[in-house]
Amino acid sequence: MRRIAISVAASTMTLSLAACGALGVTGDAGEASPTKGNDITVGVLMPEKTNTRYEEFDYPIIKEKVASLTNKQGKTVYANAEADAKKQAAQMEQMIDEQVDVILLDAVDSHAIAQTVTKAKDAGIPVIAYDRLAEGPIDAYVSFDNELVGEVQGRSIIEALGENADTSDKIVMMNGSPTDPNAGQFKAGALSELEGKVTIAESFDTEGWSPEAAQANMAGALQKIGKGNIAAVYSANDAMAGGIIKALEAGGVTDLPPITGQDAELSAVQRIVAGEQYMSVYKPYPQEAEAAAEMAVAKVQGRDIKFDALASDKVDSPTDKDIPAQLVPVVALTKKNIETTVVADGIYKVSDICTGDFKSACAAAGLK
Repeated sequence: MRRIAISVAASTMTLSLAACGALGVTGDAGEASPTKGNDITVGVLMPEKTNTRYEEFDYPIIKEKVASLTNKQGKTVYANAEADAKKQAAQMEQMIDEQVDVILLDAVDSHAIAQTVTKAKDAGIPVIAYDRLAEGPIDAYVSFDNELVGEVQGRSIIEALGENADTSDKIVMMNGSPTDPNAGQFKAGALSELEGKVTIAESFDTEGWSPEAAQANMAGALQKIGKGNIAAVYSANDAMAGGIIKALEAGGVTDLPPITGQDAELSAVQRIVAGEQYMSVYKPYPQEAEAAAEMAVAKVQGRDIKFDALASDKVDSPTDKDIPAQLVPVVALTKKNIETTVVADGIYKVSDICTGDFKSACAAAGLK
């Protein structure tokens, strides 16, 4: 699905909202008057609540940015599908019936939603795929470089294993949902770093990104491989990492192997501080969410110069080619760079992270 990649090092640098430059584009100079004013409605469809980011970060940022771009005249309509593809299709059809001006869609099932995307297109409503590349005639796509996410995760495992890493090291892979196209890209990126260097002893595709399913799968893998024989666990996201850790601890593993994650959830950041989880992938949600809001408003208002500047990349889906896109870079989040990433970007305060049992671990990590 990916035709281009952004070359970005997974470093400790803080990514400001202006990192890609596109967020500073105004597109006003020399551009024709907008075809629609500020009184617009943006429909926002998020996929689930297991990952706390969608309701805690993505949607609030989108809502605030739409308001600021439209002198507080524009509004957003929100729905969360709670991992139910049929529910999301119904939510989207309701937005079509209500004649919203544009839809930001984070699909539960990228293939199943294609028909509803077509309905929106037929109704004259642009659809911008958010975070996950939906099929059907979408107008644009804003997300992160998903293969790079997997590469960062896989590379982190190799780095954690150190100089003695070899093909005798057994790795368990806990991949994301098979209905999420991002999951396949994360997996491909991780495998590009892991294959030939370690042994993939067990690999699971986890329906609905369920932490409970990840916990059950990990328990089975532990019984099959043996608790002393697992060198590392690739977890595609933080929620599943939490389930994996529960399975390992219940199975009697006292010295946890390196475990990856993604999304920089607060509980995962705390696990990283405590040494339970090795890393997460921090994806600067403010940058992605603000870009999506800008693209939506520019599209509705007919500001083509600004829209083209925001979506200067191109990607392909199984149904459409050369989809205008913006792909945002990511950062490997470890104990060493918490302050220069999620704290510096205002995602969390140190006081949010260093609570209760985590205070001593924070002090040891120099987090204060």
